[in-house]
Amino acid sequence: MSTVYACPLSHTLISLSGKDKLSYLHGQVTQDINKLSNDNFLWAGHCNAKGKLWGVFKLFTYQDNYYLVGSKPEVAQSLGELKKYAVFSQVEIEQSDKSLIGLIGEDLTSTLTLLNIHFNDTQTAVDFAGGKALKLADNRVLLVVNNDFSLPDDITALDNDSMWQEAAIAAAEPSLNKDAIGEYVPQMVNLQAIGGISFRKGCYTGQETVARMKYLGKNKRAMYIVAGKADGLLDELELETQMGENWRRAGKLISQSYNQQTHTLMGLVVLPNDNETGHVLRAKHLPQVELSIQALPYSLEDE
Repeated sequence: MSTVYACPLSHTLISLSGKDKLSYLHGQVTQDINKLSNDNFLWAGHCNAKGKLWGVFKLFTYQDNYYLVGSKPEVAQSLGELKKYAVFSQVEIEQSDKSLIGLIGEDLTSTLTLLNIHFNDTQTAVDFAGGKALKLADNRVLLVVNNDFSLPDDITALDNDSMWQEAAIAAAEPSLNKDAIGEYVPQMVNLQAIGGISFRKGCYTGQETVARMKYLGKNKRAMYIVAGKADGLLDELELETQMGENWRRAGKLISQSYNQQTHTLMGLVVLPNDNETGHVLRAKHLPQVELSIQALPYSLEDE
């Protein structure tokens, strides 16, 4: 029987309620909110007026509220930005106190059955007695639960979310650390490749830049997975690439995870989009740490 692990996640939630929540959020994010239902979750970006990302979020609905799941820096930034103009609409925006648990394992079937969570072939989100479940992949399900929720005894509870974050990086799911807030246009973190940008919806903050990147071919950068041996997480995030005999700046890690068993560091970094799998980068402040570019699990070819 496959071991199932439960990771307490460091990510947090923004909740939106009120009768104007759909129209308000629709004008703020890259996603078409009309595509959201009780049975799915959607990726979405929240940009500033110049089209640079405040955050990348998993968006879902639960008990007549909208929720945005993101990293702590993303939530802190977007919460303040979303609240700025909320006074002109009938919408309430706040940070949610619900907890996030990541279930990860080769076979989640028995665990999900035990929790009375049942996904059909078309669902990526379902309600259950403890809250909401989001299916990110066959081996990863995100639980959004109240603080009184308790896990079944047959699940191995971990004390951190490094396993979850490693899997998210391997899936090339964008997530911004503090240094990356306000630095990248959505296409630079591959948001279009995971269905997080609607090019057919109405206006939203930063839309002009996002559209220009697509239709005028202005984007020359993309997000890549890198991995290599290290002694721990990097304190300094800047990576370098070799040009002849010299090394020059390549980009900064926007997220990273460390596997203590394999001594492997994995991360996501935005680079010029002509980089190839296998190309080796190094940490600027720890040159002995070499990270090679890994194959992406999805295509960056335009639709």
